[in-house]
Amino acid sequence: MTGPPALDPGDERDGHVIAQSLEHPELFARLYDRYAPDIHRYAARRLGGHAADDVTADTFLTAFRVRARYDASRASARPWLYGIAAHLIGKQRRKEVRGLRALARTGHDHVAAGWVEDTADLVADRAPLADALAALSAADRHVLLLVAWADLPYQEVAEALGIPVGTVRSRLNRARRKVRAALGADPAFRGEVAEVVRP
Repeated sequence: MTGPPALDPGDERDGHVIAQSLEHPELFARLYDRYAPDIHRYAARRLGGHAADDVTADTFLTAFRVRARYDASRASARPWLYGIAAHLIGKQRRKEVRGLRALARTGHDHVAAGWVEDTADLVADRAPLADALAALSAADRHVLLLVAWADLPYQEVAEALGIPVGTVRSRLNRARRKVRAALGADPAFRGEVAEVVRP
């Protein structure tokens, strides 16, 4: 029994790995190894650890199933994978909004509790932020959090969501404006508030 073919170092581009995985499915595991921790971290910040496990698994399962449709000329699969994850998170929009509203109301962050050891410092920042994020449309929240929490550049957000870069810019501008307005100009807001609304 032979293993997967060895790829030349120059052929480690995601597009090539995906194309090769059509004949050698085990190669797709390289994408999982490359991107699963980042996808999981992003999903955990939005939905909590348990849901992030499911979103991550479903992201890669979906990607594997539709990999034949991937445009192999795209060197990086990162935007594609974040787009799948964002779609799956969007399916759990009610759960995300309920969690954000609960945080805003009670100050208890069940989501951060899964990925931050001491949430006490976050509570003051996250409750008003959670309320502001919950008030955003799902489309605006996706763009804002892909930029702020996944560190995707505008072009990759556009690829992930299948929208023009101009739409990314306008949604991001609108979302930041709404979050800033909801939080006011209070300099006491720090940490993630600053991270989300930074220009």
